Amino acid sequence: METGQALKAYREKNGFTQEAVATYLSIKRELLSYYENDSRVPSVEVLEKLADLYGAELSDFFETDKDHINTNVAFAFRATSVRENDMKELAQFRKVVQNYLKIVALEKVDA
Repeated sequence: METGQALKAYREKNGFTQEAVATYLSIKRELLSYYENDSRVPSVEVLEKLADLYGAELSDFFETDKDHINTNVAFAFRATSVRENDMKELAQFRKVVQNYLKIVALEKVDA
């Protein structure tokens, strides 16, 4: 699966429109469409913001195993009825959760 397809899958699984995600990223909707169609490559900054928003890891956007991608997308934390101005707070919350899960995983390794 191409990076753009993964970005689109995460966006759709989260129930976000291209317009809402583009507004969150402070870019035009057309540019997001280019990213999702693999016509343009997003910057690392954009990918990090999307990873925070979708509750994903950066590496998830570059995964080539379709089954792995589908599993990650299926387990992505889905929020319903999110307004555009809530997206920044949602992304911050998801980033905290991701960091917490990393800490828990590291503690298990040390135990």
